Amino acid sequence: MGEASDHERLQAAQRHIEVLRGELDRLGELLRDFDPPPGEIPEVPWIDVYGEALPRNGQAGGDHLIYVDFKKRYRMERLIAEAPEGLREKLRATSGRAGIAVIDVEGHDYGSAFIAAVFHQAFLLGVHYELRTAGEVTTALFENINTRFFNSSGIHKTLTLVYGEITESGTFRFLSAAHPLPVVFSNAFDRLVAISGDRLANFPQIGTMPSPGHSEKAVPLLGVKEKYTVNVISLMGRGDILVLYSDGLSDHRDDQGRPYFPERLEQVLRANKQQPAREIFRRLIEDMRAFRADFDDDVAAVIIKKT
Repeated sequence: MGEASDHERLQAAQRHIEVLRGELDRLGELLRDFDPPPGEIPEVPWIDVYGEALPRNGQAGGDHLIYVDFKKRYRMERLIAEAPEGLREKLRATSGRAGIAVIDVEGHDYGSAFIAAVFHQAFLLGVHYELRTAGEVTTALFENINTRFFNSSGIHKTLTLVYGEITESGTFRFLSAAHPLPVVFSNAFDRLVAISGDRLANFPQIGTMPSPGHSEKAVPLLGVKEKYTVNVISLMGRGDILVLYSDGLSDHRDDQGRPYFPERLEQVLRANKQQPAREIFRRLIEDMRAFRADFDDDVAAVIIKKT
């Protein structure tokens, strides 16, 4: 038989492209299943929460949110009833908090979204284990995930993280791994208030340095990282707003290179501080697009408002 004609080769290539397109569509649907639906947004008395992660390409990217409504997701009443006496008070305290994670995997593609999905599953499984053994989420969970990523030689993309828990009193306890630190808008002072970076610990990106005593691989030249510690921010009054975000927001610039953050963000919060969290988020994204229609990066933001 003779060689395939140019027409036949073209047809074969087109069929192959269609197969790949279908696979990408199915992968995109699978990855979008990890996006938190509205019903997963945590509910805490006197606290209003809303946020989204928006991929630059409109399909999939490295920015990702995880919400933890302990009461709904982990059936806390049952856990408390089954727990040893020493864990019950911690579980009761945990059930009154809401957990929020913002992660940013390097890149804006399906591979970045896949790594975010891997983190998502590892994190939620780890939370379940932590509740049963410690009654709360501890830094040990992040030590284990950090070293697991370090030991996974196939993962070459960097991953930054901020995870925190908000209480009805407005106290936000959080851990950050090379992620932009949260900002607070004061309703009383009508502006963003400075939080001293010297007082807030920020650790290396997930997986770049192993946690002490955990690595299966040779310790790198950079050594091991220090143990994670937890930061605390307090929303003091009604109407105060805490913003968690990825660098897609903080690095956003207009066509002349002028930065959006923090001045324009402050203006949006000031103009919309009476609105619920969902509406503040919507108007923030609208304003970012008005500042510059195209995003250079994925964007994630979570609005946490004390009501």
